[in-house]
Amino acid sequence: MRPLTDAWRSATSRLIIIYGALFAIWCVVLLGVVQWETSRYLCGVIDQMLVSRVHYLEGTAPRNMRATVDAASQIDVQGAMWMGLFDAQGRHLAGNIAAMPKALNEDDVASSLSASLAGPAHKGTARVRGLAHALPDGTRLVVAKESSTIDGIGTIIRHGLLWGLSLTLIPGLLGGVLLARRPAHRIRAIQQAMEPIREGDLSVRLPVSGIGDEVDLLAGTVNTTLAEIERLLGEVKGVTDNIAHDLRTPLTRMRTRLYRLQQRFESLPEGEQLDACVGEIDTVLARFRALLRVSELEDRQRSACFETMDLGTVLRNVHEFYAPLAEDRGQRFELDVGRLPPLRGDPQLMFEAFANLVGNAIKFTPDGGAVRLVASTDAGGGARVDIADTGPGIPPDEREAVFRRFYRSDETRSKPGCGLGLAIVSAIVRLHGYSLSVGGTERGAVFSVVCPATS
Repeated sequence: MRPLTDAWRSATSRLIIIYGALFAIWCVVLLGVVQWETSRYLCGVIDQMLVSRVHYLEGTAPRNMRATVDAASQIDVQGAMWMGLFDAQGRHLAGNIAAMPKALNEDDVASSLSASLAGPAHKGTARVRGLAHALPDGTRLVVAKESSTIDGIGTIIRHGLLWGLSLTLIPGLLGGVLLARRPAHRIRAIQQAMEPIREGDLSVRLPVSGIGDEVDLLAGTVNTTLAEIERLLGEVKGVTDNIAHDLRTPLTRMRTRLYRLQQRFESLPEGEQLDACVGEIDTVLARFRALLRVSELEDRQRSACFETMDLGTVLRNVHEFYAPLAEDRGQRFELDVGRLPPLRGDPQLMFEAFANLVGNAIKFTPDGGAVRLVASTDAGGGARVDIADTGPGIPPDEREAVFRRFYRSDETRSKPGCGLGLAIVSAIVRLHGYSLSVGGTERGAVFSVVCPATS
């Protein structure tokens, strides 16, 4: 049902529905006007016939009026024209109209009404067009003609309207669904192509059908933009990598020379300054290595060597590795690993990611605090790993920024580090197609990694 639902939500379907609604309204108005004009014309023709019949009978002598009305009623055996003669009190005197119609209150004015008829062709009541005329002797002459022709034409027009709407709207709606299915299919293809782009793979391009319509023009514009963004990011990445490579070599040489001088002047006062210089150079080299590491992880070709891994074993190794450090600081380091589904990935990279998260949790948790490493299966059948601590927490307005390179908040600048650890974790998680988020309160931060199950 999803393709049909998408088809109804498309712009093509909305345009067809709007057009169909306007067409239906126009047909109803048009045929309504036709029916009204036709009925008005036929009513005028019948009224003229009634007036002519009244003028004909009015010329009859009063003593012969009853016989003339009875004779005229018997001549019209089809019951198309009806006549009746009534006295001033409304009692029937002659003709085939059995009772004086109550709706004829005004003389010489034709109107539509239901009349009681009695004759060889018709008995009972019928829809007629009637007219009453007062004669000089006080009697009233009533002349009526059936309006079945008018009602029949109205019925024909209404049936024609129903058939016309059904034969137009139903094929139109079916055609709209068929026309909307192709754009909906193309939009779904574009959505699927956008998924890897959203994850950071700018080498993917949106599909173009070659028809040259608006969707193709939009896809072509987006593809051109993606190509330019990919080129610019590639240039920036290339410059960053080249700087890291080019500076790492002279800095390594400088460190080697300083180390030699440090060995020579170890016992002299200048040895402490040389130690400080070597430490600063080591810090710079560590940052260059981290930058190159992030750049390496952002290359998605690394995912080609993924294998089925046991995430529980990875987390137990992380716990075993950091348990002594947490014990030295008097912290409780708890591990809770439930039954986890099999996942595809690189165990070493995932160890590095969780090690960074656990290391940060231990570093920012005060002595005597607690760090919990919890893994379970989520509602979607995937794995969810939470690293919770009792540290100062991360303000909500900084929870997105902590994954940027070199970002350090004012509270963490006094701590050792260069602000690249979480950037490496984010790159590893995105490389695996997982999601990383941070939450918690002022009593501690919670880093969550959600790993979809292998399909």
